[in-house]
Amino acid sequence: MSAPFMVREYVRWSDVDAAGVVCYGAYVRFVEVAETELFRAAGMPYSSVFERFDCWLPRVHFSADFFAPARLDERLTVAARVTRLGTTSVTLGFTIDSDAGARIAAFSVVLVCVERATFAKRALPDELRAALSRFAG
Repeated sequence: MSAPFMVREYVRWSDVDAAGVVCYGAYVRFVEVAETELFRAAGMPYSSVFERFDCWLPRVHFSADFFAPARLDERLTVAARVTRLGTTSVTLGFTIDSDAGARIAAFSVVLVCVERATFAKRALPDELRAALSRFAG
């Protein structure tokens, strides 16, 4: 099993609700930051991947499990890894932990490769598959 890709991110004012904890919808930002940086670390930044392969990678599934609250100014570690490389899709797994070591949340996101012009499903490009495989595990 390869080591996960990790980013550290602070809980910001815009992330919290009236109770002072991260609102469930705000976790999408943490997942998005980790996903974007994982692709960049794989040598496939989103700024070039869509043009390069003439595809989109829409999210078709997003699931979440929440275990503990995170609060304003708390620094969180988001670990990301590729949990499945299918023929036309990639599944990414994310965990979010506090600096104190508490598991805050876990997420699974499925991205499907589609043609940009038609949105018809297509195979993941081999080069993209190879780049992401270093984060598989």
